[in-house]
Amino acid sequence: QVQLVESGGGLVQAGGSLRVSCAASGSIFRVDVMGWYRQCPGKQRELVATITRDGMTNYADSVKGRFTISRNNAKNIVYLQMNSLKPEDTAVYYCNGGINRMNYWGQGTQVTVSS
Repeated sequence: QVQLVESGGGLVQAGGSLRVSCAASGSIFRVDVMGWYRQCPGKQRELVATITRDGMTNYADSVKGRFTISRNNAKNIVYLQMNSLKPEDTAVYYCNGGINRMNYWGQGTQVTVSS
């Protein structure tokens, strides 16, 4: 059974930084694109950033220049470094991974940015 477990969320003031991590565990043979999504109350889940196994990245316009996604292929971990955080970044952040040709989601981690 494959699991994605996020960590590192919390409360931060506007302008601050936070890093969230997502570790994949279980019987893993292949990991393709991994990414981060977020969901605010009453809104649909939206893409934040994705990264391929080769390190190609893609970002939502709202986070470009402030967030950086990275991954450690040897440890099956993906990170999201969030700088210059804004109150509108407040959301539950979900890790997503293409693992063993199936799609998996983590349980989510809350990020709250106070003004």
